[in-house]
Amino acid sequence: IHSEQYRNPQTLPQGNVLVVGSGQSGAQIAEDLHLAGRKVFLAVGDAPRCARFYRGKDVVDWLAEMGYYRIGVDTHPLREGVRDNTNHYVTGRDGGRDIDLRKFALEGMELFGRLEGLQGDVLQFSGNLSDSLDSADAVYNRINGSIDKYIAEHGIDAPAGERYEPVWTPSQERRELNLAEQGITSIIWCIGFTPDFTWVEAPVFNGRGHPGHVRGVTAQPGLYFLGLPWLYTWGSGRFSGVARDAEYVVEHIVGAVAE
Repeated sequence: IHSEQYRNPQTLPQGNVLVVGSGQSGAQIAEDLHLAGRKVFLAVGDAPRCARFYRGKDVVDWLAEMGYYRIGVDTHPLREGVRDNTNHYVTGRDGGRDIDLRKFALEGMELFGRLEGLQGDVLQFSGNLSDSLDSADAVYNRINGSIDKYIAEHGIDAPAGERYEPVWTPSQERRELNLAEQGITSIIWCIGFTPDFTWVEAPVFNGRGHPGHVRGVTAQPGLYFLGLPWLYTWGSGRFSGVARDAEYVVEHIVGAVAE
């Protein structure tokens, strides 16, 4: 099933579960199954991770205060490429906490690299598990480090912080997994979503299914977009940031009507 169809462990057949993908849905579903006592095999992708809370506040609160959600796509180092980035995995479960895949591995979850292929009942994986875990942890520590710097520069009284150190590393990269031998009866595809704009019949798309626009304003008179991830800033796809984009679009509409 796709992650969109997942509800809870009880709705799956008895047996072990393979989760493909470790973005927000994949990591949270894997955790849900793991906490329910199901044996989980997780194909880890390239999603980064972040802390839920750090130095006394939700990390989102720190990032908002630091202005990260106001950084425009035109000034971001990746420019337009940032729109293809995967979101950081973390959870709001039980009031919110970090998700540490290495900790899950210590507790019995089996981690693999990126899924590459299938021959019969045997899945094949790339050997990039260590690199993926290291990359996610590097982002985790980099975000916390930027918060440390902000706190120091502004003389903020906050609890002490600490650097994350890996609690587990794979002794070897497992490259194959036999579904039948491992008793895997369910596969959950947590590979994201693709926007569907087929109902918008206008020549404003870039060939990859995304609308071409400048801060939501397209080349088609009267056609605008709002609420898309990185429409203009990191906050554009969030309730806290969409109003700024709406103001810009409305100003453009008012100007166009006045012409």
